[in-house]
Amino acid sequence: MAVAKYKKGKDGYFSTRVWDGTYTQSGKKHYKHLRSRKSSKDLERKVKELEYQVKERNVVKKDDITFLAYARRWKTLYKSSASNRTKEMYDRIIEMYLSELALIRMQDIQQVHLQIVLNNANGRARTQQQIMMTFRQIVDSAVAERLIAANVADDIFRGVQKIKYKAPEKRALLPHEREAVFKADFNAQDKIYVYLLYGCGIRRGEALALTAEDISMESQTLNISKAYDFIAIKEPKTKNGYRTLPIPDVVYDDIKQYVENLKKSGKTYLFTTRQGNLMTRSAYRRMWERIIKEMNKVSPQPIEGLTAHIFRHNYCTNLCYQIPQISIKMVARLMGDKEATVLNVYNHLMMEKEDSTAAVNSALNF
Repeated sequence: MAVAKYKKGKDGYFSTRVWDGTYTQSGKKHYKHLRSRKSSKDLERKVKELEYQVKERNVVKKDDITFLAYARRWKTLYKSSASNRTKEMYDRIIEMYLSELALIRMQDIQQVHLQIVLNNANGRARTQQQIMMTFRQIVDSAVAERLIAANVADDIFRGVQKIKYKAPEKRALLPHEREAVFKADFNAQDKIYVYLLYGCGIRRGEALALTAEDISMESQTLNISKAYDFIAIKEPKTKNGYRTLPIPDVVYDDIKQYVENLKKSGKTYLFTTRQGNLMTRSAYRRMWERIIKEMNKVSPQPIEGLTAHIFRHNYCTNLCYQIPQISIKMVARLMGDKEATVLNVYNHLMMEKEDSTAAVNSALNF
């Protein structure tokens, strides 16, 4: 005699829980409670029916919202606490690339739609990587809201070729770039911006937020307590970001003169637009183009791919070469990073300097 698959409960019902093809907001499977008063066999029929509906992608809410409209809503709801820079990335991906799907219903989205969007960014691996990440997060959210069945989501990404992207290799200033820093005929503002990047290794946003009061003439130091992201002045993300940096002699006199002139003019911020306002993104781009142009005029080789962050890497690289005269803890403090971060990025530089054989002999020989 066949044994019943489900047992009758004290309430007189045969019952079980079955995955309905969707997920909760936390990413866990969402189960539906099925029961039958008739028999175990009747409950088994209901279970198979639901499993079939899941397989056929029918267990979702009915909703005509388009993919683009949902993507915009998703960004507003779930990315409201992201940094301004991250929000800008999502805005760019959604408005420039996912707008291709403005007429496609969220529930009609297929792998071909993802591939079309990726193809539109062909040749830009980093952008394709961001598209894939954003697309996946949007689809996962739709699954959690039961607008798309989980197996549909799986089908969308199955077979899509993995995006191969390698971030540009971190590097210090090249010899001809370093030489051009001090030979170029910069205007006063551009010169001090470059000198602060070179001499203090600060981030772009930290430099753009500097005021005359952040520079101490008495101690020849620079105080970092804020950053500017072209939208607003904000505090550092972590306590490591708050720091006081020595201004090296090689750039100090020029910086001192610039700050003194700034105070006489009644201005507050070191770097502004021509109208005296905080830098806009376009104004900054023009400033950086001027800087590169002037450096190229005095450089024996073309200066290509130079960014403000390369100056920061140059600063840390040269500090690491001074170990053990300076500790890794102090390097991290000056950079505004954790020790682990500095070690992860720059440990190979310190290993290059090590002479294990000489160290062992020195330590153990009488």
